[in-house]
Amino acid sequence: MKIDKSKALFEAAKKVIPGGVNSPVRASRSVGCDPLFISRAQGTTLWDADGSSYIDFVGSWGPMIAGHAHPDIVKAVKDAAELGTSFGAPTPLEVDLAEMVVEAVPSVEKVRFVNSGTEATMSAVRLARGYTGRDIVVKFDGCYHGHSDTFLVKAGSGVITLGIPGSPGVPDDVVKNTISIPYNDKKILEKTLRDHAADIACVIVEPVAGNMGCVPPTEGFLQILRSLTKELNIVLIFDEVITGFRLSYGGAQKYFGITPDMTTLGKIIGGGLPVGAYGGRADIMNCVAPDGPVYQAGTLSGNPLAMAAGIAALKLLQRPGFYDELEAKAEHYANGLAEISVKTGIPTVINRVGSLMTVFFTDTPVTDFTSAMTANTERYAQHYRNMLASGVYLAPSQFEVAFISGAHTEEQLDFVLKATESSFKKMGEI
Repeated sequence: MKIDKSKALFEAAKKVIPGGVNSPVRASRSVGCDPLFISRAQGTTLWDADGSSYIDFVGSWGPMIAGHAHPDIVKAVKDAAELGTSFGAPTPLEVDLAEMVVEAVPSVEKVRFVNSGTEATMSAVRLARGYTGRDIVVKFDGCYHGHSDTFLVKAGSGVITLGIPGSPGVPDDVVKNTISIPYNDKKILEKTLRDHAADIACVIVEPVAGNMGCVPPTEGFLQILRSLTKELNIVLIFDEVITGFRLSYGGAQKYFGITPDMTTLGKIIGGGLPVGAYGGRADIMNCVAPDGPVYQAGTLSGNPLAMAAGIAALKLLQRPGFYDELEAKAEHYANGLAEISVKTGIPTVINRVGSLMTVFFTDTPVTDFTSAMTANTERYAQHYRNMLASGVYLAPSQFEVAFISGAHTEEQLDFVLKATESSFKKMGEI
């Protein structure tokens, strides 16, 4: 494994890009090494600037559910690009993708496309405030909804990884209207909503938390959340940027059988291109300009490249048996990891929902932000470096999710399990 070119590129990048990266976790600081610079990808394989190859479990942080550079998606993007990359005007493709989303996602009667998950969640919260005439947003500790000011209170993912408690630059006057409470705590949830019901515009939640590692909802948590918000006339927003079209063709809400008022989407619906979307009940969405007074706009929103890629990606997911096969692969891999943990005596907690999973290096069940913080990040860093040396690319943070794709083969997963066993044995010898 050569990393000479990646090192040189990183040194060059640090001179012109803050931290040498365009998203903080990519810097790989928490795993004790410099980042790899990736030159190309195909299926489940990445190649770095030196030509070394790796089996990928990041999948561009989720959207590559069918594998990298899938020929159907590549062709769709090429065909769209030949007709023009952006018009700043309505296109037929955005209507096609919108119809697919509305048909698939139970809560979505109308949808507005944007260019990122952050833009989607920011716009959804503004809309909820405009619709209700209230100001307070309730979120959950460790859940990450993008880097909008409102959400950088006890956020997850990179904020946890870098040890940042919030973010300078966020005014107190903004965050005073954000309440963050423990994920999966039904008692605090009910007390908070009832005490502040008259002022709460919305509750936003990852139906499966994916930004403090994979943390599933406990039994009844989402049901109680839906019941309370409906009773108190509070808008419930499911942030399905990660889970949308990942857990099922209709997302987590179809997987769990719970319909929120609004949904935010991203990642998979763009087939790997920059995209986001927010949608929901028609009476709420009709408040968005030009139909209503809540303003949101974007020059590249609904651009033909992202729409074409998204349409192609969703068509791939419509293949009969796709999600069953994905579940079988993920179950096989997770079971193998659990056996290795017992065999080697390295304590782990493996949280999995569908093709999302995280191996926490702890012996404490992980059900919320506090329990996630019991994970041994130094041990994860050792494991990350061991796996990288074996040709396996994991997320450069303990508090992220591993993504299984339709392109992973059982043979690849078995190879990775063998590498994992070797890594665990090395850690046990230290």
